[in-house]
Formats: sequence, C-alpha cells, structure tokens
Amino acid sequence: MGAALLEFDGIRVARGRFTLSADLGVPPGSRVAVIGPSGSGKSTLLSLVGGFLAPDQGRIRLDGQDITDLPPGRRPVSMLFQDQNLFPHLTVAQNTGLGLRPDLRLSNLERVRVMQVLAEVGLEGMEDRRPAALSGGQQGRVALARVLLRARPVLLLDEAFSALGPALKAEMLALLGRIADQTGATVLMVTHDPDDARSFAPETILVDGGIAHPPVPTGPLLDNPPPGLRAYLG
Repeated sequence: MGAALLEFDGIRVARGRFTLSADLGVPPGSRVAVIGPSGSGKSTLLSLVGGFLAPDQGRIRLDGQDITDLPPGRRPVSMLFQDQNLFPHLTVAQNTGLGLRPDLRLSNLERVRVMQVLAEVGLEGMEDRRPAALSGGQQGRVALARVLLRARPVLLLDEAFSALGPALKAEMLALLGRIADQTGATVLMVTHDPDDARSFAPETILVDGGIAHPPVPTGPLLDNPPPGLRAYLG
C-alpha cells in the first residue's frame, strides 16, 4: 500500500479540562512535524491516528476509509516511541522480524528480507545481538528497520530520537527520510526541537490552545511563530 491521505474530520477529545480539536488533512507522502507547548495535545493527536485513543466526536479517515473504530493492530500505521519498543529477550533479527510476523514464524525468503533491511540501516553482522548490547543509535536503527519491513502507509514518531545527541539525531532523521522515501509513507513527527522540524519536515502542524491547526510551511511558522509557540520555543 502506498501513501495515503490522512483526514481529521471534526475531531474533538475532552479529558477533564483538556480538550483538543482537529479538522485538517495531511496529503499523501507528506513529512509533517507536530509542534506545540508541553501538554498541548501533540501525543494525543498521534494516539488518535494510532488507535490508542478514541475521539469523543468526529472521524479519522485514511484514503477515504474510516479507521476511527479500528483497533491499533488493524490500522495501516506504524508508531515509534522514545523507548523504541524493542523486546530485551529477542535478538536484533527477531525484533526486526516482528515487522513481518508477530509470531516470528518467518519463511526463508522473509529471513533474507530481514537481513537485507538490517544491512540497509547499517546493522550488518549484528543480527544475533540483544538490545542491551546496542548503543542508543543502534537501537533506533533496529526500530527503523522494523518500520521499513512493515512498510505501512502512515508512520508516527513521538519524540523517538529526543534522547540522542545532535549528530546521532541528524543521522537518524536522514535514515528516517530515506525510509519514508522508500516506502512512500506519510510521516507525522512530534518534536520539541525546531531544528529537527526544519531539517526533516517541510510542513508543520501547530498544536496550541486546544486546536491542532492544519499543516503550514515549517520555515515561515518557525521564523515568525504565534505568541504561544514563541513563548514555548523561548
């Protein structure tokens, strides 16, 4: 499945005093940063797409198909969190192979594909290591290898590389860009770092004041941010 149009149609979520509204579309194959003050609802927006949170009203559509009521496992979506979601008792090859089959009963052809993908992300020869024996950057590469194998049309990242130093983070974003190009995925990336947004995402969704605003060009938004974002960025 290639890239897909992602639509938030009249979405509203309320949790106590917190509310988030979203009425916007993300074009197929876009790379979009999601930026806003702490607690504004950036992760909430991603959770709605991933299926970990249900909206109180409105629908979420992917290529015209309503996915609002689909459980997370049945959505054409991959999600990367800061902890990379690696299983400590599984090897690099097994953690990657989960992208193809959750039961890890891989065919010979699928095993070959796992090795190809590990080579593509720079982990050749590390297939038998456990996550504890890897650096933070290498763990990130395993998570990206799994995403590459899954080749889902939507990829969500919730500050996935925020724990890495600047050089390593730049490397991961470049690798992420290559994977997005290869799979044609639509990417939504929550980040608190405006430099990450500038380098990776031509467009940005600002989440502020209870509203997820439609995507706008990243450079002009960050060059002249509205008051809430300016206060947050400092």
